[in-house]
Amino acid sequence: MPQAPLDPPADPPVAQPLDTSPASPFDWTDEEARRRADAGLVRTLRPRPAVPELLDLASNDYLGLTHHPDITAAAADAARRWGAGATGSRLVTGTTELHAELERELAGFCGFEAALVFSSGYAANLAALTALSAPGSLIVSDAGNHASIVDGCRLSRAETAVVPHADPEAVAKTLGAHPGRRALVVTDSVFSVDGDAAPLGGLAAACRAHGAALVVDDAHGLGVLGEGGRGALHGAGLAGGPDVVATLTLSKSLGSQGGAVLGPARVIDHLVNAARTFIFDTGLAPAAAGAALASLRLLRAEPGLAGRARTVAATLHARLTAAGLTAVRPDAAVVSVRAPSPEQAVRWAADCRAEGLAVGCFRPPSVPDGISRLRLTARADLTERQIDEAVATILRTAPPVPVS
Repeated sequence: MPQAPLDPPADPPVAQPLDTSPASPFDWTDEEARRRADAGLVRTLRPRPAVPELLDLASNDYLGLTHHPDITAAAADAARRWGAGATGSRLVTGTTELHAELERELAGFCGFEAALVFSSGYAANLAALTALSAPGSLIVSDAGNHASIVDGCRLSRAETAVVPHADPEAVAKTLGAHPGRRALVVTDSVFSVDGDAAPLGGLAAACRAHGAALVVDDAHGLGVLGEGGRGALHGAGLAGGPDVVATLTLSKSLGSQGGAVLGPARVIDHLVNAARTFIFDTGLAPAAAGAALASLRLLRAEPGLAGRARTVAATLHARLTAAGLTAVRPDAAVVSVRAPSPEQAVRWAADCRAEGLAVGCFRPPSVPDGISRLRLTARADLTERQIDEAVATILRTAPPVPVS
């Protein structure tokens, strides 16, 4: 019997190189990304075209000035004259005559003694809260305040007491529990999620009864509230008070970019010398300063813009609630429409976009109350036809079971 042939000898195993590469120090971000995806909380950037393709009820362009030809022309003129950038911090080369002019006119328009312009409203809030407090002092902050206020409180190293939303009695009680301490109370004038206004009169009374300063972020009030859009503090009769400071942004009603702090001249002088986000940050670009100044002058010339923005907000609220949706009555230009769940809020906003309407979508954890909603911007330049289109789209795409 013939012998079966032997199998050929196997090739010797090839040694596999050991994976000696160290783990990336950012491997943990993969797990964070998975958690966000599982929770449906992934944020994405969506570049918009130069020419809007959607009806915009999502931005903060309350007066519709971002594309106004006078405003864009002023920005271009400023860039040609002063250059594309500020070239340095405000204390070195970043202050131009344009910045000084904007500060004078902002202070005068809003009713304050002086103003100081920053590169953003976020930087303005950080400056006010860190430079006007200190370790051992007290900050009393509304539970609904914007993230920039929250971060300013954290960076201040002061003790921060968070009080219930829009509750002057809670503020007074907290101040009374810390007699003799240097203290300030900080609040948004109009809260960006629901669009409700702070009780500024009651807050001012609590502050004055206990010797505290009042700091108000008027980002959503300037251009919408007060006589001719002079802001919530002007409307409340508090502008220019020796114990009152306002912060605001140039990126909403004024259609530009940047921020400012307004208050007594000695407070502004202190910020020039002590506010790190002023001292160490590059100044606001001349184009943005020029655009903001042009918007401010246009608002002064057309004071009816503020009332128009409020009218559009009231109209949106009335028509949507009449159709069975639940919406918070707007105190300024923000209309908040509630959704049954985070998932339905996301779908609702996406369906609106698919039909040509851009709306904001707020949901946990961005909203501390756990209530998801669409956030609508009532712009002064919306036509009646555009309002009709927006309402029809929101109702047509609404979840089948409205929140009661």
